[in-house]
Formats: sequence, C-alpha cells, structure tokens
Amino acid sequence: MNIGEILKRRRTSKGLTQTELAEKAKIAQSQISQIENSVSDNATIDMLRKLAKALDCVVTDLLPEKDKPKTK
Repeated sequence: MNIGEILKRRRTSKGLTQTELAEKAKIAQSQISQIENSVSDNATIDMLRKLAKALDCVVTDLLPEKDKPKTK
C-alpha cells in the first residue's frame, strides 16, 4: 500500500471528504487529490504532519510499512 492509499483509507474512515480534510489540514484539496491518486508522491514532511494532525494520528501511520522506522 502506498501513502495515497493509506491517506484515503484514513480519510474515509473518519468520514471526511478531500475538501473537509484540506480545510482541517490547511492545505489545498488538489494536493490531497494528487497524493491519493498517485499523481504526486512528493508529500513534504510538513504536509504529512498537517494531515496526520487533522486525522488524529502520527506521521508514521501514513507511511507504508517499508518506509516506517525499524524498532530494535
């Protein structure tokens, strides 16, 4: 699963539209659309922080397993 798929799953589980999430995260709806549709995989850490905060999760919750930090 990629960031876009994870983001969409989290957003829809919260019952939010892209527009509602964009307003909560204070980013453009078009950026959310591009990430969810894999048009752009250039999400900045700042953008991921805003999205995570708006979705009541942590940034690593939005990352694919392969990109998550390894714990010892």
